Amino acid sequence: MGSGGTLIGLATALGAGLLIGVERERRKGRGPDRALAGVRTFALAAVAGAAARATEQPLLVAAGAALLVTLAAIGHSHDRSRDPGITTEVALFLTYLLGVVAIGRPELAAGSAVVITIILASRGSLHRFAVDTLTESELRDGLLFSGAALVILPLLPEGLAPWLPAVNPRRLWGLVVLFMAVQAAGYVALRAAGPRLGLALSGLASGLVSSTATIAALGSRARRDPAVSAACVSGALFSTVATVLLLGVVAAAVSAQGLRQLWPSLLAGLIAAFAGAALSLRRRSSAATLEATAGRAFNLWHAAGFAILLSAVTAITALVAKFYGQPSVTLSAAFAGFFDVHAAAASVLSLPAAGFMAGPALASSVLVAVTTNTLSKMAAAFSIGGWRYGLRVSAGLALVVAAMWAPLLWS
Repeated sequence: MGSGGTLIGLATALGAGLLIGVERERRKGRGPDRALAGVRTFALAAVAGAAARATEQPLLVAAGAALLVTLAAIGHSHDRSRDPGITTEVALFLTYLLGVVAIGRPELAAGSAVVITIILASRGSLHRFAVDTLTESELRDGLLFSGAALVILPLLPEGLAPWLPAVNPRRLWGLVVLFMAVQAAGYVALRAAGPRLGLALSGLASGLVSSTATIAALGSRARRDPAVSAACVSGALFSTVATVLLLGVVAAAVSAQGLRQLWPSLLAGLIAAFAGAALSLRRRSSAATLEATAGRAFNLWHAAGFAILLSAVTAITALVAKFYGQPSVTLSAAFAGFFDVHAAAASVLSLPAAGFMAGPALASSVLVAVTTNTLSKMAAAFSIGGWRYGLRVSAGLALVVAAMWAPLLWS
C-alpha cells in the first residue's frame, strides 16, 4: 500500500478512536471512581492498531492486541466505579481492531466506528427495551423465529419431495417463516401505535393470524358491549384487508405464474376491502379503544398447523388433479377454503410447478377457496355477533368477494 493509502488509514483510525472515545469520556465520570479509559486512550489504541498493521508484521499486530487485553484486564481488576461492566474494555479492544482494519479498508472501519458509537450511546434505550419493554414471551418468540429462519430453513432440501406429491419442503417452510414474519410485523405495529387506533388496528394485526377468528372474537365483544359494536365491525373488516394482503404474499412466494393470473383480483379485492373498512370507521364509537397489551408476536401452533394443513391439502389436491382433472381440484379448494383460505390457495398455486395445472383455472380455483372462506366468516359473524353485526360485516365481505371475481368474469 502506498503512503497516501496509509495516511488515509491512519486518519480514519484516529477519527474512529476519537469518535468512540468521546462517547466513553462522557461515561467515564470524574475523581478516583472514574472508569478505565477516555478519549485519549481510545484514540491512541486505534492509531496503535493502524500503525501495527501498516508495518505488515502480523506478530506485531497480535502483540499489540495481547498487550491491550492485558492492560484492560488489569484496569478492570482495579475498577472502583459504580458500573463494573466490561463494555469499555470490549469497546477499547474493538477500537484497536478498527485501527487495524483502517489500513486497507478505511470505509469499513469508519462505518463500523459509527455503528459502535451508536450502540454505546444507546445504552439507556437498549436497557429499557431489553428489561422493561421486551417481555419474556416476545424474547422467546424472537428466538423461535430465528431458529425457524436461520437453522431449520437452510437445512431443508430444495425440490419436490418424492414421498409427498407437489410439496417442496424448503418452499413450504419458507412460507411458514414468511407467515410468522408477517404476523410479528403486525404485532409490532400494534404495540408501537398503542391503543389510539383501537379495534381497527387490532383487527388488521389479528387478521394476519386468522381473519375468521378475529371476526368471531369481535362479534362476541360486540354482543357483550353494544356501545363498541361499530368499532368491532371496523376491526372485522380490517381483518379482511389482512386476508387479501396475505393472499398476495402467498401468491408471490409460491407461484409467479399464479401471481400474474391473480393480481387484478387481488388489487380489486384490496381496494374494496380498504373502502369497506374505511367507511366503517365513520361510525366508530369514540369509546372504542383496545389496550395494546404485550402478548405473543405470532402463533407458533397456528404456523405449525398451517404447515401440516398445507402439506396435506397440497398432496391431496395434486393427486386429485392427476386422477380426476381440474373440476375436482376446484372442489377440493372449495372444501379446504372453509378451514384456511391461504393453505387452500397455496396448495392450488403449487400445482403448476409440479406440472398439474395452469391457465385461468388456477385463478378461478383460488377464488372459489376465497368464496367458501368468506361464507365461513359470514357464518361466524351471524352466529356469534348477532344479526346486526353479521349483516354489516357480511355486506363488507360480499363487496370484497364480488370485487375479486369481477376481473376474472369480465376477462
